[in-house]
Parts: sequence; C-alpha cells; structure tokens
Amino acid sequence: MSRVVAITGATGFIGRALLDALLENGWKVRALTRQFSTAKRENLEWIYGDLDNHAALQKLVGGVYAVIHCAGAVRGSSLGSFLHNNVTGTGNLLQAAFEQNSKPRFLFISSLAARNPELSWYATSKFKAEQLINDCSHKMSCTIFRPAAVYGPGDKELQPLFKATCYGVLPSVGRLTNRFGLLHVNDLVAAIHCWLQIDKPIIGTFELDDGRAGGYTYQLVAAIAQDILGKPVRCIRVPAFMLQLIASINLWASRLLNYSPMLTPGKVRELQYPDWVCDITPLRRDLVCWYPNFRLCDTLPQLIKL
Repeated sequence: MSRVVAITGATGFIGRALLDALLENGWKVRALTRQFSTAKRENLEWIYGDLDNHAALQKLVGGVYAVIHCAGAVRGSSLGSFLHNNVTGTGNLLQAAFEQNSKPRFLFISSLAARNPELSWYATSKFKAEQLINDCSHKMSCTIFRPAAVYGPGDKELQPLFKATCYGVLPSVGRLTNRFGLLHVNDLVAAIHCWLQIDKPIIGTFELDDGRAGGYTYQLVAAIAQDILGKPVRCIRVPAFMLQLIASINLWASRLLNYSPMLTPGKVRELQYPDWVCDITPLRRDLVCWYPNFRLCDTLPQLIKL
C-alpha cells in the first residue's frame, strides 16, 4: 500500500502532534497549509492552499492511502462562518477524495459537541459535516472520531485551567458535579495511527476519551491537583449570568471589530452541559490495537510545570 497520508489542520494543536507521530513512524505526509513559511522536514510535503482551493485539494489527496481531516474552525461570530469553514470545507475535501481513481480511506476528527448540535453554532457545524461524511460512506471508507476535551503539551484551552491550580484555585463553569471526558493528545494520535494500520477500515462514528468510568468532575480535577501539589485546591464557580454577559459582549464586540471570538453564548452552553462523558467500548471493539494510556493523574504534573 501507499505510505502517503494527507492531513488538514497540521499546524494546529492536534495536527502538529499527529504530524510528528506519522513522520516518526515512517509515513510520508502531505499537509495543507495557508502559511508560506513552514518548516521543511524529510518525508513532508506542504501543499499551499485552503479548503476552498480545489486545485490544492486535488494535489493534497492525489494517490494517497488516507486522508485525515483535522482542520476546523472553533471560533466564529455567526452560524454562517462556522458552516462555511466546517461544512463547506469538509464537503470540498470529500469531493476531491472521491474524484480519485483509487479512493483513500477518510477520517474526520470531529468533536463530542456534535452529539448535541442544538447547543452552539460550532456543534451544529460539526454535526452537519458528519452528515456529509455519512452520506459518502457508501462511496468510500469513512470514519468519524468524536474526541472529548483534548489536552496535552501545546494545548491553549485547558492548560490555563490546569495551571491555575498552582495558585490553589480551579475555575469552573456550570455545576461542580457536571461530568466530562478528557483525552490526552497522545492517545488520540495513537488511535489515529491504529486506524491507519488496520487492514480493514472501520466505518461509523466513535467517541473517545481516556476510558475513566464516569469521566471527571471539577471537584475530581481539583482533588487530583491537590494531591500532586500538596496544598489545597478550591473550585471557584464562575456565575452563569456573568459568563453569559461576558460572552454576549464578546460576540457583539467581535462583529464590531471584525474578529473571531472563542467565548460566545453557544460556547457557554457547551461548557455548562452536564454530561460530556464518552463510551469508548465501540471503538475498542473495532480498533483492538488501541487503548488509552494517559490519565490526568499521571500527566497533570508535567502540564502544571509547563
């Protein structure tokens, strides 16, 4: 088989970790980028363009063994911007892959948020992108991964929360008993690598977290940090009305000043949702070479020091 893999989103948090792992394991990689200055590495070919550039997408996926679609917008000031980036872009990539004589296997790195598309524009766009992929599953081998909150070195979203525990506090959104899954980026990359290696591709949508029964709560994360630091760590709950007010102001300002906000009313609804725990049993059944090896209690010491 061809040892060439096409990646989108290779300059992002997950994409960078995946790129490094694939090159270390002997794969040749083509990566889509909008940056003119990108590091040159052996067995790595950068394709300049974006998900709206059909010629670049054809060059990206031509003759590859697999396409791994990591790119996606997590910031936006309207539903339209999310739909364009996450749905139209995915459709363009699918079309380019389908036009190949030898159709590659296709993996979409979605989000657990797609499980509840009514919560936010982001969740809606991920769900609709998944629908496009499911519609193509009879034409080529397509798989969807829905990871829980992904963390690890280089993460800019959960890292500040973890580091706050050094000061004896853990900011929390929603109830302290809300449950959520966590997934170390190395475990996600390992799952992707197993997906590449299996002879018969798996088809369907699969959830991923670190396999901890019942997931985590803010109270549990604070307790883990407290054991590591040897000092009290308290959960500080951010009042819901205050967070919604900040999110609304941020959305209004983003439209006025033309920037893409992360914190929006929809994002607040996601953060306050009470159950983001995964069931990894279906993936473990179909991807027998994978099992999560990183738990927060083992990785948090390194993350706090970063």
